[in-house]
Amino acid sequence: MGEYQTQKKLDYTARFRNVLSELPDFCVLYFRAVEPTTSILTRHGYAIDLRSFFKFLTSGQIDAFAGKTVKDLKLSDLQLLRSFDIESYLEYISMYRQEDGAKIVENNERAKARKLSAIRALFKFLYKKSLIDTNCAALVDTPKLHEKAIIRLDANEVADLLDTTEQGTGMTKNQRYFHDATKVRDVAILSLFLGTGIRISELVGLDINDIDFTKNQFVVTRKGGNQETLAFGPEVQTALLAYLDERKDIIPLSGSETAFFLSLQRKRITPRAVENLVKKYAKLTTPLKKITPHKLRSTYGTMLYQESGDIYLVADVLGHKDVNTTRKHYAAMTEDKSRQAAKYIKLREENAAFVDPKDSLKS
Repeated sequence: MGEYQTQKKLDYTARFRNVLSELPDFCVLYFRAVEPTTSILTRHGYAIDLRSFFKFLTSGQIDAFAGKTVKDLKLSDLQLLRSFDIESYLEYISMYRQEDGAKIVENNERAKARKLSAIRALFKFLYKKSLIDTNCAALVDTPKLHEKAIIRLDANEVADLLDTTEQGTGMTKNQRYFHDATKVRDVAILSLFLGTGIRISELVGLDINDIDFTKNQFVVTRKGGNQETLAFGPEVQTALLAYLDERKDIIPLSGSETAFFLSLQRKRITPRAVENLVKKYAKLTTPLKKITPHKLRSTYGTMLYQESGDIYLVADVLGHKDVNTTRKHYAAMTEDKSRQAAKYIKLREENAAFVDPKDSLKS
């Protein structure tokens, strides 16, 4: 595991433990049990979602929990909970104002489904261990998820994006000033996204020693901590080597010595900085499409599937544990291929005359 991944794990471990200290004691048993099979990012996310749920319960909106605090909740308190109390929570978080009143928070059906998943996982564990008598969370239906349109770049848009990044077309004078200092790096970043389908967390975590230019491959740390080797083509190699040539003349700040991609401040580039540069160039080339690093990943998956027709290859390269995740994202393309195949089948010659069977009998 590289320095970036190690530091990221340390940071999230500290955040997780901080949230856990605010939760009821029985949550410690749950998180201890799932630790071997989950990542620290997953546990941190579940802890935040459970804290949100327990804060709702103790906010005075559920009579059975009036006067109680989150930290003091007991297993016996959960026995008082009913399925429609959880449904009330899901309805509440659709839109609410934060405790300080400064911000209105909204949660769509996907966010609510994720929070319900965290609640269900806790109750399933407690019920399985016979720590509670009933599992009311299992009675709550998952919010209906509406399919989102998949946004990706077309082949000509990919070329336009890279050309704009290289040439600075359409930029303001101020943007051009910074562009001259970052264009080689930015072309390398976009080429890596579009040529390998790498995740943003994997890209910013790349170290110089992770890349083997003799084999045109690099090592990434996937979700869950597994390491995999990804290959890249000649165009990506050219872009990376061009940036590496510049990178050799930059003296990184302490703590970023091993980082492959650096910011103008000579630190390891951050996910936010990468998101901003993708947004900047995409806005110049495809203003009607909201392009993010993840959309570039989808673009790579689309191009790979169009060329190979192999959904399992796409799933493997993108690091999807379940091929159904990949199939869901590229189902529309499968339908397109099906329609295309239908055009090849001719049951009759277009100019063939129709002969009525009755006429045949008459003759």
